[in-house]
Amino acid sequence: MCSERLVHLASASPRRRELLEQIGVPVTLVRCAVDEQALPGEAPADYVQRVTRDKVVAGVAAAPAGAVVLAADTAVVLGDRILGKPGDRQQGLAMLRALSGREHQVMTAVAVAQGEDIRLELVSTRVRFRPLQEAEIKAYWDTGEPADKAGGYGIQGLGAVFVEHLAGSYSAVVGLPLMETARLLAGFGVPCWQSR
Repeated sequence: MCSERLVHLASASPRRRELLEQIGVPVTLVRCAVDEQALPGEAPADYVQRVTRDKVVAGVAAAPAGAVVLAADTAVVLGDRILGKPGDRQQGLAMLRALSGREHQVMTAVAVAQGEDIRLELVSTRVRFRPLQEAEIKAYWDTGEPADKAGGYGIQGLGAVFVEHLAGSYSAVVGLPLMETARLLAGFGVPCWQSR
């Protein structure tokens, strides 16, 4: 058995850590901050890849020399508009109303780096919500779940009942596309199932 290969995760997201642990990849967190504001006229796909690249570069700078660093970013996109984390109740309710009965895209970029070697993949998943009633929109907001989620919902939690159809990677909607992540990590000699 080869020695354990630790991944330095440049993300505060507990969901990303849980997803890596799900596939048996040991993780330690690297604290770093990047500007996540979209640039004027920036396309959603360009935005999510830029932010992910900035996160992994910052992670490499903060991690021990030679460490394998992983970063990711997720954007919920309706039309050409990025729906970030809602700033307050009013914004959160407006997001859910906008998603009701419509299809949107969830774009997640994942990057793995070691030193200056950076490899990045973008995964886009189509998600369609069933029509939502105003009462359930408000009741869902009141659970507290949507407040820290891009697009104002969590597919891995209570928000799952809104999803009528999904085409693409479920784990990417949660926050990390696992098949692509495993492939990227393998390229840096980090196997899955280490802790199984």
